[in-house]
Amino acid sequence: MTINVHSFFHSETGTASYLLADADTNQAAIIDSVLDFDVVSGKLAATIPDQQLQWLEDNNCQLIRILETHAHADHLSAAQYLKQHSSAQTLIGKGIISAQNNFKSTLIPIGDASDFDRLLEDEEIIPLGKSQIRVMSTPGHTDDSVCYLVDDNIFVGDTLFMPDGGTARCDFPGGSAAQLWESIAKIHALPSQTKIWVCHDYQPNGRAVKIQTTVAQSHKFNIHVNKEISKEAFISMRTARDATLALPTLIYPSLQVNLRAGKLPEKHQNGVRYISIPLVTKADPDVAK
Repeated sequence: MTINVHSFFHSETGTASYLLADADTNQAAIIDSVLDFDVVSGKLAATIPDQQLQWLEDNNCQLIRILETHAHADHLSAAQYLKQHSSAQTLIGKGIISAQNNFKSTLIPIGDASDFDRLLEDEEIIPLGKSQIRVMSTPGHTDDSVCYLVDDNIFVGDTLFMPDGGTARCDFPGGSAAQLWESIAKIHALPSQTKIWVCHDYQPNGRAVKIQTTVAQSHKFNIHVNKEISKEAFISMRTARDATLALPTLIYPSLQVNLRAGKLPEKHQNGVRYISIPLVTKADPDVAK
């Protein structure tokens, strides 16, 4: 049983999307798909998904799973686009229900569990050909975060970055620095040679893109959470750092799509789809009264 990993990097959002292919059966899965989206013009495109679909065709592979590590707040999922071009199912951790509830009072539309084909439990096994993908629940960045383990690979979403990038923020609704510490401890407890594949790389200090490290390297060198840093120190650092961070540019477009398994907002009567942005301002006449 062998899984082949093929990475696709979306430079506009710093997102790494992964195509996993079972060598024995040619069944495939895609983890953390990504669309192009220009927030100013509203233009959508599918550069990376089209590359992935072409790879599948060229290599005679069948896409059967579209996996999300969580409902991302910094890029739009291409899950529905990929689903429309295949017979694949959309899967995400069952924590998505809590994530959807967290934004019910803020975002329209928000969706529900039925938008996904399947919600995953911690330690659940997902077959992919003759291979097996194991689900590891890793809340902290968000309460729906999961990682996917297959062979000696783990796909960690936003739970960890490359060692010089540290860890993800925890200040979104449902986030918790204490939970993130515990989740990373589970990852660092895996065999030292396990390959960690990250979902984002923002190229600290202008270095070249890097998306793969190991448990040994992460546990020793991660600038935010390594074997020399205590849980208390991590929580203090993460909380203070998060207080200085601006919201991701694409947070509202991303969540309105990603909380619904990549489904775009419904068309209005004029045939156009719109993204909603909640206004919080003293300039609102109703607020100023």
